[in-house]
Amino acid sequence: MIDVATFGKPYWEDGEIRTFDISKDDDEYVWHRDRTDREIEILEGDGWQFQLDGCLPWLLEKGMVFDITKLELHRLIKGINTLRIRIVKRG
Repeated sequence: MIDVATFGKPYWEDGEIRTFDISKDDDEYVWHRDRTDREIEILEGDGWQFQLDGCLPWLLEKGMVFDITKLELHRLIKGINTLRIRIVKRG
């Protein structure tokens, strides 16, 4: 079931799976903070990058797993095709 709370955002959700829409404008991928700690697993997508505040961006690759701490400022930089990730929220 698609999460209607994501309406107007550059992604849609189906349970723990979030899919980022390559057709969205670059300016829709904004710096933001999440309300919970999260574990992220990259399922598919090419050329996408992840950036933490004050750090250089790094390339996301299939199979990569990393954590985002609650309220840590971060953003995605759009790649060349659809990005699918699994998000496990903690706390």
